[in-house]
Amino acid sequence: MNFLQITSLLIVLAGLFGAINYLVLKLPAAIGILVVALLASFGIMALDLALPALGLADTVRAAVQGLEFSDALLEGMLGLLLFAGALHVKLSDLRAQWRIVFLMATLGVGLSTVIAGFGFFWITGMPLLVALVFGALISPTDPVAVLGVLREANLRKELETKIAGESLFNDGVGYVVFLVLVGLAFPVGGAHDAGFEAAALLFVQEALGGAVLGIVLGWLTFRLMRRIDDYSLEVLLTLGLAFGGYELAVYLHVSAPIMAVCAGLLIGDIGAKHGMTEETRNYVDAFWKLIDEILNAVLFLMIGFEVFALAFDVGDLMIGVMSIALALVARLLAVAVPVLVLRPFRSFPRDVIPIMTWGGLKGGISVALALSLPEGEWKPVILTATYVVVIFSIIVQGLSVTRLANRLGREPDLV
Repeated sequence: MNFLQITSLLIVLAGLFGAINYLVLKLPAAIGILVVALLASFGIMALDLALPALGLADTVRAAVQGLEFSDALLEGMLGLLLFAGALHVKLSDLRAQWRIVFLMATLGVGLSTVIAGFGFFWITGMPLLVALVFGALISPTDPVAVLGVLREANLRKELETKIAGESLFNDGVGYVVFLVLVGLAFPVGGAHDAGFEAAALLFVQEALGGAVLGIVLGWLTFRLMRRIDDYSLEVLLTLGLAFGGYELAVYLHVSAPIMAVCAGLLIGDIGAKHGMTEETRNYVDAFWKLIDEILNAVLFLMIGFEVFALAFDVGDLMIGVMSIALALVARLLAVAVPVLVLRPFRSFPRDVIPIMTWGGLKGGISVALALSLPEGEWKPVILTATYVVVIFSIIVQGLSVTRLANRLGREPDLV
């Protein structure tokens, strides 16, 4: 199938599965589409077992592999999703929480990578560097999943800002850590295999370069928008910034996710206040909310069908189940340690650690990173474990975090 046919099929299925969820399951939209896609996948597999001559599973598996989920997300959808998410986080709110957001996105990601990596090494016996790659890809919380849940939970503003800010930035940091560790664990020649000094230089280049590029492009777009009073053109400029900036970051070998977040924050705050009329703000906000919802639906649909990429080895599935507990422990320490570090200097409500631990959902980014790994002995077990953790995180944690927030973290007048 060509690109247009694939896109058409995904949008049709996302709409159909969304309607089934709305009429029957009545789950939150994105999670419902994922559940329906999983049920459809398992139904196809069951039918294939009953009627193997039809070859349904092989046909669907070939179609799913043709989607190239990793490339579609990491080199296309991710930039738009991160930009859309960052547009709705105000710099003034983020500035008030910058210490905890910074520590969780750096120290937290590092701790989680090490803890999950060593735990996975102990469970599987694989080489330590390869296990650390698993730790890196499972550590970032997925801003797509997290921001979707936040819309349902009505958390206190300061807690919502902590979770949203951390999920946006730890995604970019985690991606850079993943690239560094992949270069060390799977040396194939080129820029990523020259040792730890080159790895540290790569980290600085990717992270700082992405931030600088995002700020520069965001500022230039803002200055241009100040001179224009045409909402359709200004919406087009924001779309060009998200698309073009992401691809430019990839070309320059700097972090495209961090670029998208920084540009989105600047346009969503300074650009909205000083570069847009009220009419333009309304159109930009509505456009990016719609883009966010549509891509969310397509992404969760694709995650549901990626079950066809798994080998379904019983041993790998058991490792995946154990990895759920491992990921939760790593997440708990990634949240608790930064909070304890800052506690002598400022107070934190008692609900911060439990809500941020349980609300730190994993998502499509982890699956995409696992699929992007070089083929080898350990890729199937890493992919299966990642998929099991992600499905548990989205469905179980995603459906229960609002209930937890109801008990611990809602606004006082909403309790």
